[in-house]
Amino acid sequence: MGGLSLLLLAMSLLAGSGMGAYELGAGQMLQALWRAAQGLAPAGAPDLVFMNIRLPRLLLGALAGAGLGLSGALMQGLFRNPLADPGLIGVSSGAALAVGLGLVIGANLWPTLPRTLGSPVLVALAFGGGLLFTALTCLLAQAEGGTRMGLMLLGGIALNALAGAGLGLMSFLATDEQMRNLQFWLLGSLGGARWSALAWVAPAVLLACGLGQGLARGLNVLALGEGPARLAGVEVESLKRRAIVASALAVGAVTACTGLVGFVGLMAPHGVRLLAGPDHRVVLPASALWGAALVVLADAAARMLVRPAELPLGVLTAFLGAPVFLFMLRRQRGVL
Repeated sequence: MGGLSLLLLAMSLLAGSGMGAYELGAGQMLQALWRAAQGLAPAGAPDLVFMNIRLPRLLLGALAGAGLGLSGALMQGLFRNPLADPGLIGVSSGAALAVGLGLVIGANLWPTLPRTLGSPVLVALAFGGGLLFTALTCLLAQAEGGTRMGLMLLGGIALNALAGAGLGLMSFLATDEQMRNLQFWLLGSLGGARWSALAWVAPAVLLACGLGQGLARGLNVLALGEGPARLAGVEVESLKRRAIVASALAVGAVTACTGLVGFVGLMAPHGVRLLAGPDHRVVLPASALWGAALVVLADAAARMLVRPAELPLGVLTAFLGAPVFLFMLRRQRGVL
C-alpha cells in the first residue's frame, strides 16, 4: 500500500507541475531545478514561473492534502465513524471567523494591518482562531473527568454555527474589497502559495504526521470500544487529546494558508480503507499521501478547467466530495 500511495503522489506531482495557464515541459522544469541547485539566476520566464509560482504551489498542495487526509483519518478513528471529518472539532470554522474579523474589524481599527491573503498577520490570525475553537470544543466536551465524544460533536456543531453567524455579520459589515477578499479565502485556493507559506505549513504538518502515526496502535484498539481499550492498557484520554492536537495543528496551519478546502479529509481515508482495510498503521500514512495526491490533482484541474482563470479549489473538492459523502451515507444507513 505504501508503494502504491507514493506512486500516486509522484504521478500527481508530475501531472500538476506542467499544467496551468502557462504550460511547462519536463525539460524546462529540470533545467530550472538544475540552475537553482547550482545557485544560478533564473534564465527566463519558464525558470521564474516554475521556481517562484508552480513549485511552491505543488509543495503547498501536497502538504495541505497530507494534513487534511491525516486529520480525517484521525477523526474517523477517534469517533469510530467513517463519516467523521476534521471540521467536527471547529478548527476550520474558527480559522474562517478569525480571518473575517481580521479583514473587516481589524482593518478598520488598524489601517496598517496587511489585507493581502497569505500575509503573516492573517495566517497567524487563522491559525490562532482554529486552535482557539478547538480548545473551546474540547472544554465543552469535558464531563466526569474525561472527554465525551458525543458532547464534542454537539459542541463542534454549536461553534460551527456561531462561526457561520459571525461570518455572516462580517459580510454585512464589509466593504466591497473586504467582501471579495473574504469570499476568495472562504472558497479555498493555492493561489497564495509562497515559499514563506511553506515555512509555516511544513513544520506543523510534519509534526502532526509524526504525532498521528504514534497513535496508530491505540486507535486500532479503540475501534473495539473505550472499555476494551482501557482493559488493553490504552490511555484513552491521552489518546483523545493527542489525536485532537495533531488534527488541529495540521488543519489549522493548512486552513490558514489555503482557506477552506473541504471533503479531502473524508475522501482520502475512505479510499485507503476500501483498498487496505481498517489498520491505522496503514490508514494514517496512506491517507496523508492520498490526500496530498488528491489536492495536487484537484488544483491542477482547477487551473485547467477555466484557464486562464482559476476555479476555486474548495468548490472543486466539494463537487467531488459531496457525491462520495452521499455514497458513504447510503452504505452506513444500517449502522448509524
